[in-house]
Amino acid sequence: MIAGVSNRIGAGSAAVALALLIACGGGGGSPSSPTPPVSGNPGPVGATITIGANGAVTPSTVTISPGQSVTFVNNHSGRHDMTSDPHPTHTECPQMNAVGPLNQGQSRNTNAFPAARTCGFHDHDNPDNGALQGRIVIQ
Repeated sequence: MIAGVSNRIGAGSAAVALALLIACGGGGGSPSSPTPPVSGNPGPVGATITIGANGAVTPSTVTISPGQSVTFVNNHSGRHDMTSDPHPTHTECPQMNAVGPLNQGQSRNTNAFPAARTCGFHDHDNPDNGALQGRIVIQ
């Protein structure tokens, strides 16, 4: 009986760990498993952040008003999966996760940010690259 309980607990823990890895695009930053965009209300655009041909976001910090969104444009040759901090949970500002993976030439909006705060973002596939990190200040 105790062995059966232990097996069920182990299987349950494994299932939870697998679900977390899948929800975050694999957990290892694999470009083959993107974070899907989150649908919702984009709101009016208050700023645009561009991933340039050099692979860096410009500007790295933007300021918008509550209720506005931010457009991300990918002008780089590589795919970028722009998500909220912290990595790998992306929970700081879920509105950011509406951007999701962007191929070269694509653009997508965040959802509207409802209240004053500061939201950090990064490229899920390259979370330690400072050139692909930034902040959205809502005030």
